[in-house]
Amino acid sequence: MILKGAEAARYCAKPDPARAGLLIFGADAMRVALKRQEAIAALVGPEGEAEMRLTRMSGADLRKDGSLLLDAIKAVGFFPGPRVAFLEEATDGLTDTVAVALKEWKPGDAVIVVTAGNLTGKSALKVLFEKHPSAVCIGLYDEPPGREEIEAALKAAGLVDIDREAMTDLNTLARALDPGDFRQTLEKIALYKWGDPSPLMPADVAAMAPATIEAEVDELIDAVAEARSQAIGPLFRRLEGQGVQPVTICIGALRHFRILHAAATDPQGPGVGIQRARVNFKQKDAMGRQAGQWGVRALETAVAVLLETDLTLRSASKAPGMALMERALIRIAMTRR
Repeated sequence: MILKGAEAARYCAKPDPARAGLLIFGADAMRVALKRQEAIAALVGPEGEAEMRLTRMSGADLRKDGSLLLDAIKAVGFFPGPRVAFLEEATDGLTDTVAVALKEWKPGDAVIVVTAGNLTGKSALKVLFEKHPSAVCIGLYDEPPGREEIEAALKAAGLVDIDREAMTDLNTLARALDPGDFRQTLEKIALYKWGDPSPLMPADVAAMAPATIEAEVDELIDAVAEARSQAIGPLFRRLEGQGVQPVTICIGALRHFRILHAAATDPQGPGVGIQRARVNFKQKDAMGRQAGQWGVRALETAVAVLLETDLTLRSASKAPGMALMERALIRIAMTRR
């Protein structure tokens, strides 16, 4: 049986112990690890590993000794309770061995949980779990978690009273961060709100969100959009020291000013235009103000300067890229002034 999206998230949160096996695969090792961790914890409980009701083995271990998996699902533990035989880093080469374990599985045996990397549509291991009447196959693809998955993660972190705007910001944050970083951020927010009965607000999310190089690039672009030309030089030096390329800055600035231009020309006003754009939640208020302060013609000039700079950076020109980019941004900042 194949499960996707919200169904897959619900199953990992509460897997069926009456099913013989669960395969979780995907290119993002962190996402796969988090989901199998959640599924195993739901099956054996918080003390499962301490009570030796969880048996771990790698694909390499099973290739050396093909009986390990079958022995693990049939073994009787000292402690009562459900058991799990966990196989990680599985490949198609182990399909026959896993198939034997699934065939021999009986109610009361340990549930087989298997993780793998990115499997193709014709993968033998994937087809085995898809077609088996008592197994579940879950593929984790490169897409942000859905609202239901985020709400489950919030609940697990102890966050239940959440402002609607804060939830929107968390959705944006989930798309911007790796799954592991997002989980850590939720735990940090939960600690920040420990003992505080008031709802989680956007300011709380902003205070706990991790700083990244992208955020520092955004800081530079904000300085340009707010005509703080004296701040551009120091910010440039900092980004240059971190190895940020001028093309990266140019792409970010071009996207920023195109959003401002679209907002400034919106029939319902710049504020509404910014809300329609896909903007980082930390930038909403600032970009709303910027869109109202710049005139449409000045924004068109800024976009034209950035397009020209982008073409020069990608050409065979021998001009120093960072100096070229810095001059272009100072010119744009001075235009608004």
